[in-house]
Amino acid sequence: MNETSPSKEKASKEALKPPSFLQVMMSVFAAALGVQKDENYKRDFTTGSPLPFIVGGILFTVLFVLTIIGVVFLVLP
Repeated sequence: MNETSPSKEKASKEALKPPSFLQVMMSVFAAALGVQKDENYKRDFTTGSPLPFIVGGILFTVLFVLTIIGVVFLVLP
């Protein structure tokens, strides 16, 4: 009686799949805001390598700093 249902097998296979580029960017953005769904949090820490999240975090930080600098230059003549 230890049979697994097809839906559980499909869910476990999807859980082992690395997150897509969009999923990584959404996770990085959610981390920057300090909000994250528990489901996404578990997916991020159980699949794949941390490298995409590190690169995404660095990219987000650089874009954020450049945006702040751009806004300051627009506001101050």
